[in-house]
Amino acid sequence: MEIRHLEYFSEVAKQLSFTKAASTLHVSQPSISKAIKNLETELGVPLFYRSKQLELTDAGKAVLINAQHVLSAFRNLTTELSDITELKKGEIKIGIPPIIGAAFFSKLISQFKALYPTVEILLTEVGSKRIKQGVDDGSLDIGLICNTPLKNNSFEAVQVIKDPLMLIVHSEHPLAVYSEVDLADLEYEPFILYRDDFTLHDRILEECSNKGFYPNIVCQSSQKDFMIEMVEARLGVALLPSKITLTIQNPAIKSLKLTCSNVNLELGMIWKRNKYLPFAVKEFIKLAEPIIEK
Repeated sequence: MEIRHLEYFSEVAKQLSFTKAASTLHVSQPSISKAIKNLETELGVPLFYRSKQLELTDAGKAVLINAQHVLSAFRNLTTELSDITELKKGEIKIGIPPIIGAAFFSKLISQFKALYPTVEILLTEVGSKRIKQGVDDGSLDIGLICNTPLKNNSFEAVQVIKDPLMLIVHSEHPLAVYSEVDLADLEYEPFILYRDDFTLHDRILEECSNKGFYPNIVCQSSQKDFMIEMVEARLGVALLPSKITLTIQNPAIKSLKLTCSNVNLELGMIWKRNKYLPFAVKEFIKLAEPIIEK
């Protein structure tokens, strides 16, 4: 049994197509078909139902689970050896929610690059839900996630910030004369809200439900600048972290505190539990803990 055959099998199981697997792996379809056939012969069981739609057999499902463990262990081994042979070279793939933006990490990234100039840092701006998926499937090394419990069997995590949300309204909005407002007072207001792939979206809906209403959502976005522009255009109100609202230099925007509210931007840094962490990733986490604002 070869590692390469397990890689072929896992990709076919993922795609449920020999053609798509061959395209993804950049090998010929006959090579993949032959490798799967050899694997079935060696194991003495069929791994796929070859009908109109390719399906895993029960034996195939069992082999897939174990193949993923073997491939993960092999990748950990090769990564660790690469660390040893290449010293501190490599890359770190980090997921950041757009509501935070890369600027939040600028100081940390500058300090890390000064220490390890050969390590490439790749930032991806997506919502927290997709960041968790990326860290879980290995497409991201580290993720910043919003409003997600830090205790999880799949992840290691440290909390880096807890920032209360504030309301922003147009300066001529009736609520603009106040310095603070209860969330319940927004029952009939049009909301500019985060997209539903943001966990903060769910937290806001939950808090509104606790106040006895469902918000009138007129627009959803992942970009804080766009949300601010929508409020400036008098199309609705929005809830943003206080560290963002307090930096808005726009006379048309008024920021108000929320009273009796439990909605916060709770930002945590996560990485996969029980996965080998390359040297560069471990050093980034070590450097981040004393630098990122708690």
